[in-house]
This record gives sequence, structure tokens and C-alpha cells, in this order.
Amino acid sequence: MINTAGGVTGGDRFDLTATAAAGTELTLTTQAAERAYRAQPGETGRIRTHLVVGDGARANWLPQETILFQGCRLDRHLQIDLEASSRLLMCEALVFGRAAMGERLTDGVMQDRINIRRCDQPLFQDAMTFCGDIAAYLAKPTVAAGAGALATVIFVAPDAEGRLAPLRRMLGSTAGASLIGSDLLILRALAPDSYALRKVLMPILTDLLAAPLPKPWMT
Repeated sequence: MINTAGGVTGGDRFDLTATAAAGTELTLTTQAAERAYRAQPGETGRIRTHLVVGDGARANWLPQETILFQGCRLDRHLQIDLEASSRLLMCEALVFGRAAMGERLTDGVMQDRINIRRCDQPLFQDAMTFCGDIAAYLAKPTVAAGAGALATVIFVAPDAEGRLAPLRRMLGSTAGASLIGSDLLILRALAPDSYALRKVLMPILTDLLAAPLPKPWMT
């Protein structure tokens, strides 16, 4: 997927719908990291993504990280609809400012929602809201202890239970994985910056994908 604007700012609207038909496999990624730029007062950028995964199909939702810039305003919603035999690998990563440039995210708004349904019934629901001095909020020991990047990975497959123990051995001290039911595995990882987060994510995603990651991840 190519964002021809090079980033998202206030007033932008991006909508994407994709379907993996029955018995197919669909992998989606981005050409580079998404960027949420400074917005004008009263304006918010919006991203809406809807994935439909048919019977016996598999979808791999693997966009590169979204980088939040100082003054950003972003409202993002990912909806995924599965059938009974659908499989899914999903990764969403957020980077809170550009650490290499010494940027501190003291003013920003991010509303992020992920809803996954199976046969029209809720399977996974997650919502996060960051508002104001995001860096100060993340610095709290009970929140992120100063981490500058966050990732959520969802894996839905019949062999999810057997993947849990090997996956946990690949995690560092600031990541965790849990099994919700026999076929739903959830991982959340924190890292100091995007580089450290990728070092954690790339071997895990390669293992769950059972194939090399899309080429843009390697650049």
C-alpha cells in the first residue's frame, strides 16, 4: 500500500477495504513507515481499514510502524471480519516521536481501535487513547516506563496454542504473550525506539508467517 501524501495530517481521510476470498492468502504491508504529522487546531486525520477474511483463507496484516510527530491528531480504526476457518496474523506498531532526533512527544492525540469479529461475534477488541503530553504518560512505571515504541501482534490459527511457549522464549523483559482460547494468541511489546522494536518483532513475525517478511520490511 502506498500513501502518496507521505503521511497523515489533520483533515486527511484514508479508507481501505480488502478481502481474502475463500481459500486464498493475502499479505498487506506498506512501502514505508506511516507518519502522523502536526495538525492544525480542530483538525484530525482519520484512517479506516476493513479486512474481510473468507472461509479457509488467511490474511497477514503487516504494515510498518506508524510514527507520531509532535502536534499530531490521529483517529485510527481497524476492523477485521473472520469466518470460522479463517486465519490471521496482524501487527500494529506505534512509535512515539523520533528518538534519533531527540524529539519528545509532549503534544499529541492518538485514538486507536482494533476490532476483530468471527462469524459476526466479537473475538478481540482493543482501544487506546493518548492525549496531551504523551511522553510524560509513557514515562510512568505502571504504563510504559519510558518506552518510545509499542507493538500489538494478533495470531489466529488452529496451532496458536503450540506457538505460545516458543514465542515467549523470543521475547525480552518488556514484552508478553498470552493465549485467549485455543486459537487466539496476543502479544504486546514495548521498546525504547523503533529500531529496538523491530529487533523484537522481525524474528517473531517471520516465525508466525512461516515465510520471509515482505521486502519493504528489509529496507
